[in-house]
Amino acid sequence: MKQSGFFDVEDRLARLSGLGDQLEAFSRTVDFEAFRPDLDKALAYSDGSKGGRPPFDPVLMFKILVIQTLNNLPDERTEYLINDRLSFMRFLGLGLSDRVPDAKTVWLFRERLTQAGAIDGLFNRFDATLRNAGYLPMSGQILDATLVAAPKQRNTNAEKADLREGRIPEDWQDRPAKLSHKDRHARWTLKFTKAKQQDDGTMPSSDLAIPFFGYKSHVSINRKYRFIRKWKTTHAAASDGARLREGLLDKTNTASSVWADTAYRSKANEDFMEKQGFVCKVHRKKPHLKPMPRHIQKSNAGKSVIRSRVEHVFADQKSQTGLFVRTVGISRATMRIGLANIVYNMRRLLFLERLNASA
Repeated sequence: MKQSGFFDVEDRLARLSGLGDQLEAFSRTVDFEAFRPDLDKALAYSDGSKGGRPPFDPVLMFKILVIQTLNNLPDERTEYLINDRLSFMRFLGLGLSDRVPDAKTVWLFRERLTQAGAIDGLFNRFDATLRNAGYLPMSGQILDATLVAAPKQRNTNAEKADLREGRIPEDWQDRPAKLSHKDRHARWTLKFTKAKQQDDGTMPSSDLAIPFFGYKSHVSINRKYRFIRKWKTTHAAASDGARLREGLLDKTNTASSVWADTAYRSKANEDFMEKQGFVCKVHRKKPHLKPMPRHIQKSNAGKSVIRSRVEHVFADQKSQTGLFVRTVGISRATMRIGLANIVYNMRRLLFLERLNASA
C-alpha cells in the first residue's frame, strides 16, 4: 500500500471542498475570533506563571461546541470524530500530529462556560456581528416556543410534589450521587397533536394529548431575515404567554408589530405591548362554545401567513441539528439551547450570504 503524504491530504481536503464542506463555509463566513473576549472573560484562565499544561485555545474549544451542536454529538463521539475526520481537523486548524482535546476536556470547557453564565454574552456577540453586517432587526417580530426533550426521570408522586414546590426530596439529600443525576428543573407536560383521520374515514372527537418531559425553548425572530433575536429557556410546563413580558420582545426592531399564536393573547400582554409601543398582531381565540366570527377567522388566516415563519426555525433545529437536552439542570439546558440558537443564526447567515452572492 502506498504511504500517504502531505500532498495526499491536501488533495483529499480539496475534494471535500469541491463536495461542499459546510464547516469550511462556516470558517469563511463567521469570524470566530469575535467570540474571544467573551470566552476569555468567562473562562478566566491563569497567566501560566504557576506552570502546568497550558489550556487549549478558547476559540478552538468553542468551535468544537459548534461541531457538537451541528451534528448532535455527545462528548465521547466528538473526540473520536475530530480524530477521524479531516473536515473537522481543518475547521479547528489542527494537523494530523496535533493534540486533540479529549471528551473530559470538552465537558469541562462547556461546564465552565455554563457556570459563568457565558451563553448570553456569546449570543449577543454574534447578534452584534449580524447587525454590523447589515442584518438589522426589521419588519416586526414573531414569537413562539417549542418543547425540547430531556432524559425522562423516574420519580415517585411524593418526589414529584416536592420538586414542583422547589424542595429537594428528603431521600435525596444524603445521597449526593443520586442528586447529581436527578433533573430537578425539567417538568412533565402534555403535548397536543392534531387528531388524524381513521381508516374508516371518521375523525376522533378530540386531539391527542401526549405526555412530554423536558424543557421549552422560547424565541423571538425578526420577520425580515428570520434570525433569532431574543430567547429564553424554561421547564416544559411553563406558560408561553407569560414569557412575552420577560424580555422576549426586541425593542430595537425597526417595526413595532408582534405576531404570535393564541397562547400569547391575554389582557396583560395586550396592555404590556401597548405600554411598550408594540402593535399586537397576536391571533384571537375562538369564543367559548360559539363559532368563530367570519372577520376574526379571516384576520387570523392573514396573520398565520406571517406567524408560520417561526416554525421553520424549530424545524431546522430539530431536523438538521437534532435539538435534544442530554444534561441535567436548567443551567446546562440553557447552555445547550443557547448554542443551538447561535448555530441556527450562523447557518441562516450562510444561507443569506449565498443568496446575496447568487443574486
